[in-house]
Amino acid sequence: MKIQDTKTGKLIEFESLKEGEVGMYVCGPTVYDLGHLGHGRSAVCFDLMRRYFIYKGYKVKFVSNYTDIDDKMINRAKEEGISVEELAAKIIPEYVRDYEALGILAPDISPKATDSIAEMVEVIEKLEKKGHTYVLDDGVYFDVKTYKEYGEFSGQKLEDLKVGARVEVKEGKRNPYDFVLWKFKKEGEPAWASPWGEGRPGWHIECSAMSLRYLGEKFDIHGGGLDLVFPHHECEVAQSLCAFGQDAFAKYWMHNGFINIDNEKMSKSLGNFFTLRNVFEKYDPKVVRFMFLQTHYRNPINFSFDLLDQSKAGLIRVRDCIRNLKFEAENSAEGEDYSGIQEKLAGLKSDFENVMDNDFDTSGALGAVFDLITFANTLIQTKKLTKKSANDILSLFADFDKVLSVIFEEEKDVDDDVKALMKQREEARKSKDFAMSDKIRDELKEKGIELEDTASGTVWKRV
Repeated sequence: MKIQDTKTGKLIEFESLKEGEVGMYVCGPTVYDLGHLGHGRSAVCFDLMRRYFIYKGYKVKFVSNYTDIDDKMINRAKEEGISVEELAAKIIPEYVRDYEALGILAPDISPKATDSIAEMVEVIEKLEKKGHTYVLDDGVYFDVKTYKEYGEFSGQKLEDLKVGARVEVKEGKRNPYDFVLWKFKKEGEPAWASPWGEGRPGWHIECSAMSLRYLGEKFDIHGGGLDLVFPHHECEVAQSLCAFGQDAFAKYWMHNGFINIDNEKMSKSLGNFFTLRNVFEKYDPKVVRFMFLQTHYRNPINFSFDLLDQSKAGLIRVRDCIRNLKFEAENSAEGEDYSGIQEKLAGLKSDFENVMDNDFDTSGALGAVFDLITFANTLIQTKKLTKKSANDILSLFADFDKVLSVIFEEEKDVDDDVKALMKQREEARKSKDFAMSDKIRDELKEKGIELEDTASGTVWKRV
């Protein structure tokens, strides 16, 4: 199984630190507003990885945090006339709701930054004792000159960086790229006690402390969006290795690509972003997940509603096949499989695993799904599907969906009135009253139920 490691820039063989177990830490959102498509994509990408590790038999410990204290949180809370804590309590459940709709498994641990202040103070104290910090009038800073490898993780040439764009400007810093570990208290802001005075943590120290608390000094995978490589993850690497040693922290680093709008990175600062909730008003959340999976996690997605429409059509094709297979599994005759069916299913399962083993290639995995759909539809059309083979194909789809989480949909039964109409239509067809049959079909469609007449009987679906 190979993965692309950001740190080395290479596709390398994955080897977990502890056999059969994987520890994953993924940087979560700052919870000052509803989640957008970029948040959703990152969450789906790492959910996909987690699911595949589980599929492969690993025991996964998955940690993804909420940043619930920073300048954006403070400013938004002031705008709304509530406390920062109240803002977080309002927004976090909205993320939970949106991520559940996307089919994302809940993290094993989803810590809030403010719950690990003591651990952050401990890390800063370690850095202080080792000579990596200094104090200015507004806080405690990390001195990047004490870590000569600073910039290597992200491949940045520091002299080329635009100070003020990704690097905070502060008069008195020893180096323009030094970053704050602890911010001293300002009037009206939340604050916690520390050896340096009341204040709050800087952004970068939060994830180092939380990953340490929940996964230990060394763990397998640290992930997040590509926009976090610099400065956030560069700073995490610097402070963590300086605090705990060169062999500490994440063994592998993985990052998902951007969501672009008209070939420009989606961001709130550019005003070209869509919240998940906006999109969910028009599209099933699983259509959005399907859209994410169609592109390899490292590649950018150039978002458009046309792309969502294409994804919707693709997902309808998947769901129609599942619906027909379930119908065939209930109505097909018993009997022996036709020659070659089991070999074909084994080959498709192998195809799926081979592409997923190659750095979680979901576009290739969906290729295996559609190959299975073509195979299943051919068997149905040629009447070569037995009850057993229909169930075997459904079982393989279920295996795929343990990873993809888009194939099967929640079963929703129809109400009694709809069932009665379906029965009336079936009786009309048997008596060859096709005018009545068509009338009932149209009536059902108005109720959101579409019928498909097959050689084995009538299949219905919601529209």
